[in-house]
Amino acid sequence: MSKWKEYLDKVALIAGFGLIIGFMSEEFRNVLGIGMNYLFGPLTVLPVHIVIFILAAITGLFLSLIQKYTIDWEATKRAQEQMKVFQKEFREAQLSGNKHKLKKLEGQRAKMMEMQSEMMKQQYKPMAYSMLITLPIFGWLYYLVFTLQPEATIILPFYGIKILATDRVLRFVPVWLFWYFICSFSVSQVIRKALNIGA
Repeated sequence: MSKWKEYLDKVALIAGFGLIIGFMSEEFRNVLGIGMNYLFGPLTVLPVHIVIFILAAITGLFLSLIQKYTIDWEATKRAQEQMKVFQKEFREAQLSGNKHKLKKLEGQRAKMMEMQSEMMKQQYKPMAYSMLITLPIFGWLYYLVFTLQPEATIILPFYGIKILATDRVLRFVPVWLFWYFICSFSVSQVIRKALNIGA
């Protein structure tokens, strides 16, 4: 079973990063958007800001579940605590000039580096799986606001006026993407709290 899991993790990692590379091409984004339109096309009867909220909620739910079941939060918490203790002791030994303790801690450094590397690997797994969900949705939203409904508008919080979904806020962030992140972050926080996700 663990071999199958490792195999799936590798496939997800390759496919996820393949999507990231492909997404840099406008042609790929359009092809992806057209393909996903067969699935999400019926949502176009709703206002764009509602469509984005629904998809942000869906991705927020899936990403939270992926994090819950691909990261060992207990092990991550233990590793973070050990790293914190090690760093504190190392700093104190350096400041006090305790060469004996520094030598002892140097022997533990390799173990700490290995632990840190393992924690980074833990973060890659959910990222790979999340790309398989979020990028097809981004591809369709891109297709929606630039091709299907280029005149669509969104009322953003704090602005209070209708803005074209394709306009930009903060100089470089498209309005539709900004609204997506607001919705996704808000929904994810509620789901994470409800499912008790996090170290």
